[in-house]
Amino acid sequence: MKAFKPLIAITTAILLYSCSTVPLTGRKQLSLVGDAEINQSAAASYKQLLTDPKTKVVTGTSDAQRVKRIGNQLAVAIEKYLKDNGYADQYNFTWEFNLIQSPEVNAWCMPGGKVAVYSGILPVTATDAGLATVMGHEIAHAIAKHSAERMSQELAAQTGGSLIGAASSTQSAATQALISKLYGVGGQLTLLKYSRNQESEADRLGLTFMAMAGYNPNEAVAFWQRMAAQNKGGAPPEFLSTHPADATRISAIQKAIPEAMKYYKKG
Repeated sequence: MKAFKPLIAITTAILLYSCSTVPLTGRKQLSLVGDAEINQSAAASYKQLLTDPKTKVVTGTSDAQRVKRIGNQLAVAIEKYLKDNGYADQYNFTWEFNLIQSPEVNAWCMPGGKVAVYSGILPVTATDAGLATVMGHEIAHAIAKHSAERMSQELAAQTGGSLIGAASSTQSAATQALISKLYGVGGQLTLLKYSRNQESEADRLGLTFMAMAGYNPNEAVAFWQRMAAQNKGGAPPEFLSTHPADATRISAIQKAIPEAMKYYKKG
């Protein structure tokens, strides 16, 4: 038991001194990675993607203009919220919104506010509110600093694995193998669970962000129902998935709408 005391002490120190708070949800999260380096790396990767000859950035079309317009509306509303609630000094975003020609049904936001929407998702978004749902959700990942949190979790997991290995070094080979196996499997499933939790948090934040920008959060349900209809193939069991099951997600969104509606002001 004494061998595990260093692990307990280090884990406690990490939890006490390496935490930050997610806006709106108030959730405490592990924070072992600095924002500046992550944002700089994200900006470089984003620029590299946009300038890659294989990437077809759409400009000058009504869809490209919609992506920028809705993105800017979200950014203005979010920046105002962060400033009004004392979070502004924790963010240094240089927003960019681009539409990329691709059949992928996807969109994402890198740390620092670098957003890409793939044209393949536009038929599913269907409306401005649908597009605001997608972009609000992806931006929420960046505002909640989920990328940094995942890196921090992986760093903590690696550190914990090393410490557990050292702590069990005096045990039999069979015991060491068992501890290593249990930690490896447990750690992997825990990280997957964290990812599902982050998706759910991004759903909740995204609803509020779209409401702040003047889009009715009730419209998000129809979008996610359309997304669910896209999942025609077999899905893995929810406990092994990085995303919530469709029914789980839609139910949670419906429950979160009243909270988001408090921020909704019809334009």
